[in-house]
Amino acid sequence: MTTPYKILLLPGDGIGPEIMGQAVKVLHWLRDKRGLALELSEDLVGGASLARYDTPIRDEVIAQARQSDAVLFGSVGDPAWKNEPFDKRPEVAILRLRKELGLYANLRPAHLFEALLSASALKPDVVRGLDLMIVRETVGGIYFGEPRGIETLPDGSRRGINTEVYTTAEIERVARVAFDLARVRDGRVCSVEKGNVMESGLLWREVVTDLQKRDYPDVELTHMLADNCAMQLVRDPCQFDVLVTGNLFGDLLSDLASMLTGSLGMLPSATLGAVGSNGKRAALYEPIHGSAPDIAGKGIANPLAQILSLAMMLRYSLNRAEEAALIEKAVAQVLARGLRTADIAAKGETSIGTEQMGEAVLKEMDVLS
Repeated sequence: MTTPYKILLLPGDGIGPEIMGQAVKVLHWLRDKRGLALELSEDLVGGASLARYDTPIRDEVIAQARQSDAVLFGSVGDPAWKNEPFDKRPEVAILRLRKELGLYANLRPAHLFEALLSASALKPDVVRGLDLMIVRETVGGIYFGEPRGIETLPDGSRRGINTEVYTTAEIERVARVAFDLARVRDGRVCSVEKGNVMESGLLWREVVTDLQKRDYPDVELTHMLADNCAMQLVRDPCQFDVLVTGNLFGDLLSDLASMLTGSLGMLPSATLGAVGSNGKRAALYEPIHGSAPDIAGKGIANPLAQILSLAMMLRYSLNRAEEAALIEKAVAQVLARGLRTADIAAKGETSIGTEQMGEAVLKEMDVLS
């Protein structure tokens, strides 16, 4: 008997439960039509967890995540908790998951579907064919470096302190993810830092260069300063294959790249950890858009980023590349037919709701399989 894949579903709050519902339908389709053995469990995080348990994520949920083959995450960000202390914010759930599971490499693809060419912020001849991957380090850098804090100086003024710090090991492990991805893509990695003014950036460049020479001579490596990379993403984004960078620059550049595709509602992500002694790699998959509380419960949210995050889960955690490609092709076909949720509909176009879009993807999977 085939051992089922253990998948932990964490819908979160805002539009999270609505879009997760459509992804679960795809999982059920894969179980029924492709024989994918699944053991699904679900729990509360974010505002939903705060409301019931007075914490954004319980230790029991962390334990479940550790025992799972992958975590499929929805979204968190409930404004009802905006004035609470930091440890009572819904967003702490995703931060704790990344930290506790050692999820150090965030993969954010920026792929422009041909049917959404006119929705991009750039001219069609500049952005047509866009298909890049940004690999962002997520548990180090200035967001986690010490010392940090706000201190009061002798004259009564205050000073905020954050420290940008990376070690050889931290740089090398995320760079390996980028090089491995490049090997199954177009074979090119661009490493991004600010080594001209930051010692951490200089070390980053040296470590990535040494790793490429030692273990990845078959992959082309280039280097680019972060400010120039931002400019190049707007000037000529199709020049890139895989970008690898630190936490702060990855945060900024991946959001910039997301707008080249036309909508945050279309973009999935994966965050990967190390491969354990059992051969499994901790991983979490989530759409990069927020919880959109202003439209929660209205049935109009775009579920495609959640569904595409599921496709990434199939590819990187379950080794089911064929099914991942099937989902991605079904999404492309739905868009080619002109179906749009409100966030990707052009002015004057009729839009459909969350459930209708999910059902359209399932119908295309039926046709393609």
